[in-house]
Amino acid sequence: MTLTVYAEPLRAKLIDRIETADILAVLQPIWQTKPETASRLRGRIERVLNAAKAKGYRTGENPATWRGHLENLLPKPSRLSRGHHAAMRYQDVPAFVARLREREAMAGLALEFAILTATRSGEVLGARWSEIDLDAKVWTIPPERMKAAREHRVPLSERTVAILKQMETARTGDFVFPGQRVDKPLSVMAMEMVLRRMDIENATVHGFRSAFRDWAGNVTHFPRELAEHALAHVIGDKAEQAYRRSDALERRRALMEAWAGHREGNDDGNVLAFKRPA
Repeated sequence: MTLTVYAEPLRAKLIDRIETADILAVLQPIWQTKPETASRLRGRIERVLNAAKAKGYRTGENPATWRGHLENLLPKPSRLSRGHHAAMRYQDVPAFVARLREREAMAGLALEFAILTATRSGEVLGARWSEIDLDAKVWTIPPERMKAAREHRVPLSERTVAILKQMETARTGDFVFPGQRVDKPLSVMAMEMVLRRMDIENATVHGFRSAFRDWAGNVTHFPRELAEHALAHVIGDKAEQAYRRSDALERRRALMEAWAGHREGNDDGNVLAFKRPA
């Protein structure tokens, strides 16, 4: 997405005509406001240009190189505020989802699906029917589509299954949430645009993962490791990971059903009760 959206001005240029000024024109608009994204974008452009040089498509120094080059033209990453994705408070999620369900657009369903599964937007937009097992109520995301490059199984709550069945009635290809172009998924900006049209300024699609994590840690009795596993975070060091064979699918199913219940404004049975001292 970074190469497609942020680096779009470079795509019309011949690969051997891309210079430092072109790289700066792409990076500077987001270098201060989106430092993490900008840093990743620079690295990806550098790798593309390195590959082009290796294949003989360009010569000379790489204009996207940081050390000894762009480090003299841009503020150092250590001076930039890392920042976090703006996140809605988990207490506000039920009212927001109620409003969201009033919208009939496919992007609204995709956003609700992302919220309920606590997955990343790219994982939702790239979801294919071949990854979905409606009978077992499991969505298996292959390693190549995961940030950690590991297969991730997502237990599907009743509401997510209902969304999938609704999408299945209008199925046009293998993408669960198809775009307007044939054999292409929904636009990378589709869900963010839903937030903008609903005048939500204090949240991002990715931020709902933080809302889920805060809810799981502050309200429920589920272990921290379970919530981290639901977010597909790598838990522990390599030795611990080697012994952690199970992905606790059924235990996570209870967690995701509880999260769906919170979305309905119902946390009964999943809250952590504190007893009054005698």
